[in-house]
Amino acid sequence: MASSLSNRELVALARETLDIESSALERMSARLTDDFGEACRLCLATTGRVVVTGMGKSGHVSSKIAATLASTGTPAFFMHPAEASHGDLGMITAQDLLLAISYSGETDEVLTILPLVRRMGARLLAMTGNPKSTLATAADVHLDIGVTVEACPLNLAPTASTTATLAMGDALAVALLKSRGFTAEDFARSHPSGSLGKRLLLRVADVMRKGAEVPAVGPDVRLRDGLMEMTAKGLGMTAVIDEDQNILGVFTDGDLRRALDEGADVHATTMREVMHAGAKTTPADILAAEAVVTLEDNKITSLLVADEDNKLIGALNIHDLFRAGIM
Repeated sequence: MASSLSNRELVALARETLDIESSALERMSARLTDDFGEACRLCLATTGRVVVTGMGKSGHVSSKIAATLASTGTPAFFMHPAEASHGDLGMITAQDLLLAISYSGETDEVLTILPLVRRMGARLLAMTGNPKSTLATAADVHLDIGVTVEACPLNLAPTASTTATLAMGDALAVALLKSRGFTAEDFARSHPSGSLGKRLLLRVADVMRKGAEVPAVGPDVRLRDGLMEMTAKGLGMTAVIDEDQNILGVFTDGDLRRALDEGADVHATTMREVMHAGAKTTPADILAAEAVVTLEDNKITSLLVADEDNKLIGALNIHDLFRAGIM
């Protein structure tokens, strides 16, 4: 059925929803106490994993919180509380911490497993909207995620409360990340297929062209043969090197245009006469993302890769970096 509301009314409803949820987060932030610090210490002291559980909408949020914790240095996974009573409780060990999430604090499926978790010796961290609830009072540490009103006009559908829960989970993950000294490289190791992981893990040596793929000619080679080398290797440039692989210069498509404009004879002119000395180079052991910065800062599309003695060991261009997912 088509909406009877105008665009202005729909936008007004969206703003009201966002205002309610942002206000809920501000109030939750204002009432944070040392319990949050104790929750962090409980997680940091856990030698096993953080097992996150919740039912319904809280279950969906719990799954995301578990994923965030796991990707930021705190080993964690989600356990469905209903399935836990049918065998999945075997996932928990005495070294683990159960992070139980229930807005009411009275969710039957969650409360059912508490005695068994306690019997195992696992600790309990709870997030509820009711500090006097069964779950909250049973926990070693409780975090209050209560909201004054839901964004739902009927005040029924979990909206502001799930936003508050998710935000509290993010706050916990970030505090733990900082406490553990978790770095961007640590994050990349758990995201090796993502674009961020590639930018943080791949080095120039991983993406550069090597051996016969690297365009290179001697300084006394004729311009015609230099052009053939450039065409064959497809990098839009060629290095000019001596017999010991020392880089003397570089010759690019731009240098070719300038040489032809000046009337250079491709059959008589040598590469020494038209090359550009002081070629921009990069070491092989830096991050490929750093090579991108060099390309952008110098407004060039290709780089020679040199060792510490300025000997040619490789080459790359922006297409190599695109294929590697760096750009």
